[in-house]
Amino acid sequence: MSAPRVVAVAPGSPAALGGVQVGDEVLAVDGERPRDIIRWTWLTDEADPVLEISRGGLELTIEVEKDAGAPLGIDVHSALFDQLRTCDNHCEFCFIYQLPPGMRKSLYLKDDDYRLSFLYGNFTTLTRFTEADLERVVTEGLSPLNVSIHAVDPAARNDLLRNRRGGPSLRWLRALLDHGIEVHGQIVCCPGLNDGAVLDDTLAGVLEQFPELASLCVVPLGISKFNTEARMRPTTQAEAAAVVECIEDWQEVYLQVLGRRLVQASDEYYLLAGRPFPEPEAYEGFAMHEDGVGMARTFELEFLGRSDATTAPQPGFFAWADATSAEAAEAAEAAPHQGGRYEAAGDYGAPAEGYRAVRTVDVVEPVDGGVAVALRPRRGAPTAVLTSEAGAAVIGPLVASLDRRDVRVLPVANQFFGGTTSVTGLLVGEDLARVLADQPETHRYLLPDVCLSGGRFLDGGTPADLPRPVEIIPTDGAALRRALEA
Repeated sequence: MSAPRVVAVAPGSPAALGGVQVGDEVLAVDGERPRDIIRWTWLTDEADPVLEISRGGLELTIEVEKDAGAPLGIDVHSALFDQLRTCDNHCEFCFIYQLPPGMRKSLYLKDDDYRLSFLYGNFTTLTRFTEADLERVVTEGLSPLNVSIHAVDPAARNDLLRNRRGGPSLRWLRALLDHGIEVHGQIVCCPGLNDGAVLDDTLAGVLEQFPELASLCVVPLGISKFNTEARMRPTTQAEAAAVVECIEDWQEVYLQVLGRRLVQASDEYYLLAGRPFPEPEAYEGFAMHEDGVGMARTFELEFLGRSDATTAPQPGFFAWADATSAEAAEAAEAAPHQGGRYEAAGDYGAPAEGYRAVRTVDVVEPVDGGVAVALRPRRGAPTAVLTSEAGAAVIGPLVASLDRRDVRVLPVANQFFGGTTSVTGLLVGEDLARVLADQPETHRYLLPDVCLSGGRFLDGGTPADLPRPVEIIPTDGAALRRALEA
């Protein structure tokens, strides 16, 4: 088990005043070696913690003076200090199996760790969950959790996960709900496997066995051009329409029995089916926004000024990998510390790296033969909004409603991943560069920050590598409206 390594210390914080330095390894807090950021936060929340430190081969004891509940003022290198619980399923639809070669190693790591579900919103199948895990979740109140259900029929779930523990492991979902843990469920719908009658049976089973679920989303299978699984294929328009109709039928049943709709189809299903998105109230608070449910309606409300709240970029598929990559750790150490950042679920200080850090660094405009200068908006220039093909279907009508000839939406096809990949969060520098190379040099280009983590795209490139300067803006409708009005 590794020790938490300090990557940032807030100036003037109790840790700074006690003498903690960047690079220190914390061997123990009050005599206990924490195994993850959750236990770390419990221990450092106490008054006057005693830290056992390793610094350059020397072991030191630092007594930190602080009140109980006051932030210690330290960011550490990772969320987990013991061994990551990897996934022992072999789901044919897993996107990690569909990644291109040559990306950073952390992106190929499959996890099935309930702690990352709590901290980052990852989905866990519970096939590696244990009695000890249940005791800890209940005792420490690690709620909410996200659980991949896919099917409730044991044989069907075994087949989808390619794991004989798939069906039996849903007993842990029942146990979590029995102990009052808030759980959000997910179904990845694979055409010909768990749609149709199987989906109908799953939604009936949820009502019978797991009616306490906080929410349940149904998302379509995503396929990259690197897919090698014969049973995995794109969802057709007719199949997408059938899924939407099934879900809407069950929403009516759930409303009558539970008083709430419970299940929602992701925005992608409505786009695939060519159907309008439900009205905002149908989403019942947008509980599964970060899983692509209600994003379009939320963006619309923000863009039109009908919502005071704005949504930040959500972690997405690579949240954990990005937050623990070596590149992200180096970026976090190099970046100025912004004070105590304890904004993870339940105020647990998940590492301020990857998706926990600011998404952008100082964006600069490259100057051949000279010094790069900080990018400034090109006021008055024609503006293009860079987005994915799916994003264009949502943003396009909103931009068109402004009736401005100087603003256009510029969709970017994802050739890097290929297949059905069409979401903005998976756009990479290579594809953006290809599209921008053919665009006018004097125009203004807006890019949502959901494409970036620590200032880098998934393929390792940066905005400064692009052939045209881009302005990075927050990924919400209000931010886009403000940028277009600037």
